[in-house]
Amino acid sequence: MSGRYLARRVLLILYTLLVVSILVFGITQVLPADAAVMVMGEAATDEQLAALRERLGLNDPVWMQFLRWFGGVLTGDFGTSMRNGLLVLPQVIEALSRSLLLAALSIALMLAVAVPLGIVAAVRRGGAADVGLGLVSYVGISLPEFVTATLAILVFADILGWLPATGYVPLTEDPGRALLHLVLPVSTVSLIMVAHVSRMVRSEMVDALHTDYVRAARLKGLPERLVLRRHALRNALLPTITIVALDVGYVLGGIIVVEEIFAIPGIGRLLIVAVQNRDLPMIQAGALVMAATYGLMNFAADLAYAALDKRIQYG
Repeated sequence: MSGRYLARRVLLILYTLLVVSILVFGITQVLPADAAVMVMGEAATDEQLAALRERLGLNDPVWMQFLRWFGGVLTGDFGTSMRNGLLVLPQVIEALSRSLLLAALSIALMLAVAVPLGIVAAVRRGGAADVGLGLVSYVGISLPEFVTATLAILVFADILGWLPATGYVPLTEDPGRALLHLVLPVSTVSLIMVAHVSRMVRSEMVDALHTDYVRAARLKGLPERLVLRRHALRNALLPTITIVALDVGYVLGGIIVVEEIFAIPGIGRLLIVAVQNRDLPMIQAGALVMAATYGLMNFAADLAYAALDKRIQYG
C-alpha cells in the first residue's frame, strides 16, 4: 500500500468531514423553535432572550457563525453546551466511548456467531442447518431494533427475570454488573448483523468450495478442516470485511434507538437529548464525531482487506 494512497484516503476523509460539518450546521439552523428560548425557558423576557442571542452569537450571519464554529473545531474547541453549560467535547468523548463499547461487543458477538453459522450452512448446503439459517436470517432482517429490544425486555427481563431491563453501569465501577446490563442491548444490535453477515459468509463459502484451488487441496490429501480454514474461509472472508465495515454505519445508526430504549447514556442518546433541547453545539459535534468514526472504520477495512489478500495493491 503506497503512501500516496494513504494520503489520498486521509484527504478524502477530511473532505467528507468538511461536507458533513457544512450539512449538519445548515440543518441545525433550520430546526424549529428558538435556541435561546430552549435555554432560558418560556418565562424569559424579551430582553433576556435578546441578551442571550447576542452572547451566543445567534444574531450573526450564518456564514460567520459557521466559520467561528469550524475554526474552533480545528483547534479542538467544539464549544459549550447550551443545555448544561459544560464543554461539548468531553461529553461527546465520554458518550462515544460507551457507544463504541456497545458497538465493539455487538460486532464481536456477531462475528463469533455469524461466521460459524455461515460455514456450517455452506458445508451442509441444502440440509437442515442451511434451511434453519435461512429462516433465522429472514426473521432477523425483518425485525426492526425497537421490536427486538421490546421483545427481549419482555421475555428476559419481565417474564423470566434473568437480566436487567434497562440502565447502565460503568465497567470501572462493577465489571460484572456492567456486562450484565449490556447483554440485552448487545444481543439486539447483533441480531440483524448476524442475519446479514451469516448469509454473506455462506454465499462466499459456497463459491470458494467450488474453486480449483480447493479441489487441488483436497486432491493433495489435506484434512477437510485445514482445507476449509486455510483455503476456503480465508478467501470467503474478504468480501465479508467490507460488509462488516458498512455495518458499522448501521451500528452507529441503530445504536441511537437501542440506547434510548435501554437507557444507555451513549452518543445516540446524547444526540436525542441535544435535538430535543436544540443544543446546537452538541448536535454539531456529535454528528461530526460519528461521521469521523464511520470514515475511519471504512479506512481500517481497506487496510485489513489488503493485509489478508496480498494481491490487492492500493494506489
